[in-house]
Amino acid sequence: MKLDGKVAVVTGAGQGIGAAVVRKLASEGASVAALDLNPDNAKAVISELDGKHLAIKCNVADSQSVISAMREARKSLGRLDFAVNNAGIGQAAGDGSDKFYAAMGARNEELAKDGKSDIFVDHLIHMEDEGWAGVMAVNLNGAFYVCREAVRIMAEDGHGGSIVNISSTSAQSGEGSPHYVTSKSALIGLSRQLARELAPRKIRVNAVAPGPTNTPIMAGIPQEWITSMEQSVPLGRMADPAEVAGAVAYLLSDDASFVTGSVLVANGGSYCF
Repeated sequence: MKLDGKVAVVTGAGQGIGAAVVRKLASEGASVAALDLNPDNAKAVISELDGKHLAIKCNVADSQSVISAMREARKSLGRLDFAVNNAGIGQAAGDGSDKFYAAMGARNEELAKDGKSDIFVDHLIHMEDEGWAGVMAVNLNGAFYVCREAVRIMAEDGHGGSIVNISSTSAQSGEGSPHYVTSKSALIGLSRQLARELAPRKIRVNAVAPGPTNTPIMAGIPQEWITSMEQSVPLGRMADPAEVAGAVAYLLSDDASFVTGSVLVANGGSYCF
């Protein structure tokens, strides 16, 4: 029970890595505020758990929604020690993903048939402003809003804390869509800057960079791409969300009391930071 008596906020807590993080932190004794755009999903996660937990509807792309949810969590659970920025999306309306995947499929068909193809698999040229902004609003702006409010609360309470931002191996490899890779890379920069700024307040900030993980976000990716990703991982498979949650719990705990500004890689050996 390494986190006994602590209180955590986890975004995107209704499924995937977020749900696994909620379960892991609760198993270590923490009380958890599970924030999700779909509060029913968050309620389903915490309904399985012992202890005092809370499900709150939150749109991380809306700063006022974040402030309201974070303040409610602190008021209901008594304090705030940890924040985990997990909420993220891989696609948004107008981002050209449909054209990108169609081109990928057509190219793969030609390669399989003729061994060559003149089809370009472009994404950037099909991406409209709204598509770029939609992913950035959740993956990057949302993390900033949560970090800012968490630090405001921690500063008011004066007892320090720990923040973990969920990045991605794509920040190192460059694999993925332009908006997703950029947002996940930016989270590492944000984590490093905040780690230096907030150290005097005894607030640690780190990132976890998972490789391909078996989460609902994979549902929007063609199977051939998923197969290719699995084959590229030295361990030969995607991660289970619980394996990423273990990395998050370590960074939040006192076991990592001298760790800040770091990126913990959980990608099966694919890339090294």
